[in-house]
Amino acid sequence: MIGGTGYTGVELLRLLATHSAASLGVITSRSEAGTPVSDLYPSLRGSVDLNFTVPDATALAQCDVVFSATPNGIAMTHARDLLDQGVKLIDLAADFRIKDIPTWEHWYGMTHVCPDLVAGAVYGLPELNRSVIAQAKLVANPGCYPTATTLGLLPLFEGARGDDVALVDASTLVVDAKSGVTGAGRSAKVANLFSEVADSFKAYGAAGHRHHPEIWQNISSVTQQAVGLTFIPHLLPMLRGIHATIYADLLDSAQPLEAIHERFTNYYSNEPFVDILPLGQHPETRSVKSSNVCRIAIHKAVGSNKLVVLSVIDNLTKGAAGQAVQNMNIMFGLDETEGLSSPAIMP
Repeated sequence: MIGGTGYTGVELLRLLATHSAASLGVITSRSEAGTPVSDLYPSLRGSVDLNFTVPDATALAQCDVVFSATPNGIAMTHARDLLDQGVKLIDLAADFRIKDIPTWEHWYGMTHVCPDLVAGAVYGLPELNRSVIAQAKLVANPGCYPTATTLGLLPLFEGARGDDVALVDASTLVVDAKSGVTGAGRSAKVANLFSEVADSFKAYGAAGHRHHPEIWQNISSVTQQAVGLTFIPHLLPMLRGIHATIYADLLDSAQPLEAIHERFTNYYSNEPFVDILPLGQHPETRSVKSSNVCRIAIHKAVGSNKLVVLSVIDNLTKGAAGQAVQNMNIMFGLDETEGLSSPAIMP
């Protein structure tokens, strides 16, 4: 692992520590070099017996796969050397998610140092790209908001899995999404202090958020329609979890909700980590806490033509580290659920 001192990193360590086919060899951190992992994260005492080290190209080249759990802009500085050494790379940040380089540079505020590698990177949403993930050398692990949103929308379009008809108007998509504070990372920020977040609820990025082009790209890949997307994220006073409420106009107002529910159920029938709830139910973020599961429910807003899709995930697991392990399993021909089968924590 490159990086591992953040919340995504410790979640990845937690999952890999009990993975039957994985052995942790190296974990890097310039700021914590020499510190035992268990000193920084006592929860891993007895499970991870490694010290943080400074990044060393020789040590990383001995690995079968490297996870980059670093801020945006770091993985792209290591990618070419690792790939040239035959090491597979899974980037948990955003360096390789967006195919259009000017769009990426606009939203992430930096120049991409290896744009030629972006075209060959595979977007690591297994429910969309499983077959190409299996052959990938470089995987762009999806963002948390895009994961919850894309999984909630995929069955509604014509090109996602051989369906020949779209159910909704792609130009009318509205996503009202909420996240726990761990989505903002572990670095010290006044806005994330307990006294700033507790007993409060707010939107942010209303004029534009960097996950917007990622969601737009995903939906555009499975429909011939022009995609119109409004995406507004919100911060909730909880530690972890994402709830995406998705609105779209049905193309056929007479389409029975039962038929749409059946389409969702059939679409995800062989997916180990997507759970379609019975009609009338509402998913809760606590029902997926620390699990790699996405739970989805569908409703039709009364007196309207609006389909409402509710999608919940744990932002640190299915939205980050769990999905990265799922991608690793696929890349190495392992059981896709290995290391990820634990149910959610309640309460």
